[in-house]
Amino acid sequence: QAGTHGRWLLDPQVVLPLWLSSAKVSSLIERISDPKDLKKLLRTRNNVLVLYSKSEAAAENHLRLLSTVAQAVKGQGTICWVDCGDAESRKLCKKMKVDLSPKDKKVELFHYQDGAFHTEYNRAVTFKSIVAFLKDPKGPPLWEEDPGAKDVVHLDSEKDFRRLLKKEEKPLLIMFYAPWCSMCKRMMPHFQKAATQLRGHAVLAGMNVYSSEFENIKEEYSVRGFPTICYFEKGRFLFQYDNYGSTGGAPPQVPETPWADEGGSVYHLTDEDFDQFVKEHSSVLVMFHAPWCGHCKKMKPEFEKAAEALHGEADSSGVLAAVDATVNKALAERFHISEFPTLKYFKNGEKYAVPVLRTKKKFLEWMQNPEAPPPPEPTWEEQQTSVLHLVGDNFRETLKKKKHTLVMFYAPWCPHCKKVIPHFTAAADAFKDDRKIACAAVDCVKDKNQDLCQQEAVKGYPTFHYYHYGKFTEKYDSDRTELGFTNYIRALREGDHERLGKKKEEL
Repeated sequence: QAGTHGRWLLDPQVVLPLWLSSAKVSSLIERISDPKDLKKLLRTRNNVLVLYSKSEAAAENHLRLLSTVAQAVKGQGTICWVDCGDAESRKLCKKMKVDLSPKDKKVELFHYQDGAFHTEYNRAVTFKSIVAFLKDPKGPPLWEEDPGAKDVVHLDSEKDFRRLLKKEEKPLLIMFYAPWCSMCKRMMPHFQKAATQLRGHAVLAGMNVYSSEFENIKEEYSVRGFPTICYFEKGRFLFQYDNYGSTGGAPPQVPETPWADEGGSVYHLTDEDFDQFVKEHSSVLVMFHAPWCGHCKKMKPEFEKAAEALHGEADSSGVLAAVDATVNKALAERFHISEFPTLKYFKNGEKYAVPVLRTKKKFLEWMQNPEAPPPPEPTWEEQQTSVLHLVGDNFRETLKKKKHTLVMFYAPWCPHCKKVIPHFTAAADAFKDDRKIACAAVDCVKDKNQDLCQQEAVKGYPTFHYYHYGKFTEKYDSDRTELGFTNYIRALREGDHERLGKKKEEL
């Protein structure tokens, strides 16, 4: 018999009770009954959560929940199960000082770190809380674990955030915070109290945006420190609320008049009329801006003065236009606007890059004599490289044909991705003659890739996954440099040679 330690569902010798074989219990959960096996496991894995149960039946609900947790923390944490009702495991439970004798005590969850007991898990027994705990065992509990925060809407992903903005009719106050920030912790009780008092009239939401996957939200709403509180009405961002320091509860400042409503000689374009406008005007300089951006406010009067001067010319050399990128999201995405202000020049409907222009004089000089515009910069996909650019429908088929594939999931606007692209491309070139190896990329912003990126559990950009004949094997977490990538792929290839060498020796 193949010992009781191991992926227990896959062991044909283990006879499962009916309820357990039909319940979805992940093969990632290890069932252990031998003290030696547990000792070995704690020595080789440094982040282990062990479920001790009074009986198999007592473990049922926890095992179901922990199966989904095991999938989410794969590669970062290990989950095991010990059934203390089984004669062989009783000794182990005693040795590990697990006491399940009280009548109402059916299970215990103990956490071990770096080979030693760390703590009894006593936070909420929910998917989100256990995953957060295993990803950061010494970190603070989630805000939503506080019963006083039940009226705060807790946002976990950019998708949740965008959905709330789209559907919420009531005034909305969102607190962007980081879990370690002491000012945030001091404010949370006041914020949640306000959420309860304003229930039905306004919505107060909280979002932990500390992780790098939220770079574009931080950029878009100018989150430079924590907490940052933003006020929205009908999905439109109006201002940052920064009176929380005062105890007098001063009314929020009056939102500024949108630039488009101020009048002037600058044309204000939207997602709907942009294409038509650049078709009708042969020379257009467009400023993409955000209402909160300080540099934009500084540049605005200069841009207006230049527009006025062009307007007064008999033989005008063009027009100036502006786009509020926080409202016209389709344009911002299409032109990969990731910082403000950004200038783009359109000559007969074609887009060209523009040098840094900040004053009336510079705007006018440029419009009177735009430098022979360089051809539009090709996107990564358009460049001739050895990287395979995949989309949802050919992803699996392509990977199945390659023994080793390293895939970079990215977004074209993401600054970290832009930095990595040359390194990843160079690594792909280094292995271009090896038909078994591929470096591939998936643009998660494309509509046809969104389901794929969700399926592959891509939570931030860039994310790197290694696939063996199309099967996900592990997440790549080493250096994001050419050397890091090539060393990793070389080690995979050398592993093949070693295995081949061993086979030859056996023969």
